[in-house]
Amino acid sequence: MVSGDIPMWKPENVLHEGAEATVTSGSWLGRKAVLKSRRARSYRHPDLDRRLTRQRLAVEARVLSRLSSVGFPSPKLMFLDQRNSSMLLSRIEGRTLYELLKSDESSGDELFSLGGLIRRLHEIGISHGDLTTHNVMSTEEGELHIIDFGLSRQSPELEHLGLDLQVLRECLGASHSDIDDAIDRVCEGYMDKQSFNEDVESAKDVLDRFRKIAGRVRYHG
Repeated sequence: MVSGDIPMWKPENVLHEGAEATVTSGSWLGRKAVLKSRRARSYRHPDLDRRLTRQRLAVEARVLSRLSSVGFPSPKLMFLDQRNSSMLLSRIEGRTLYELLKSDESSGDELFSLGGLIRRLHEIGISHGDLTTHNVMSTEEGELHIIDFGLSRQSPELEHLGLDLQVLRECLGASHSDIDDAIDRVCEGYMDKQSFNEDVESAKDVLDRFRKIAGRVRYHG
């Protein structure tokens, strides 16, 4: 997308070029922002691709609006351009959790905090779909924000909630194998009763489903 497609958008640097989208940093109306533009998928019929892309974009926009309304730490939707399959989002300053965990500055508490954040996301009624340490930002104040809701779901089934933890488990095993019991720290944070008012049984159900999924992966792997 060129800068003229969105009034007052001033692009700066490409942050990420993925299979699903290109993410570019810049400013909009004087505010720091990122532009997320979804890519066309050449293996699909153009009409089908446009329809699916618009559906996915609409879901992501609704999820971001819902999260913003309840004060969840995630990007804020600033502008939606359905015609060009793109959206402008507020920019979260900081570094990815991946980078933080690879550094010497990790406090060791980030994974516990992430578990609580995932629990909060699930209690809002949303699954992420691609929970990796690249999709979690840590601000200079040490606050965690979850980003990239392109594969998210509203009113997800229990399986989708368990899969969030399974995707994160695989990421931690592949990218952060030097951290002992990393996924266990996440699960401890997920089950922490101090921060939540909801019935703890729902969280236990999610962890039980996660362990079943992990067992199936080990068995078939």
